[in-house]
Amino acid sequence: MTWIKVLSQTDLPAGSRQLVKAGGRDVLLVHHNGHIYAIANRCPHLGASLARGELTGDNAIVCPRHRSAFDLETGDVKAWSPWPPAFGRMLGAVRREQALSVYPIKVEDGEIWIHIGDVYEPGQSAAG
Repeated sequence: MTWIKVLSQTDLPAGSRQLVKAGGRDVLLVHHNGHIYAIANRCPHLGASLARGELTGDNAIVCPRHRSAFDLETGDVKAWSPWPPAFGRMLGAVRREQALSVYPIKVEDGEIWIHIGDVYEPGQSAAG
């Protein structure tokens, strides 16, 4: 496997997130509930940035635009476009339900590394 060093671990304290470029992709690093996750920065629904998405207690990130929610570890869809209440179903039908891309990470010698070649399918774990 080829790994890309993206950030010093000290630059991602607990509870924070950082947008990085890796392999030409925008990847959002999230340090949440004691784990570091690497996910695609764009919501698969309509491409909104997830950088300001809400993090939940059950390890999900919620898109700030239409509130689609994705598991941080697997990318599985937890909710697909439920917002706004009157039009959520219609907006959800614009694009077929799709998991969020997640990338394996590892931390070595205080540095965070991402492997971009592997994108995990729903139900798989990217824990490094």
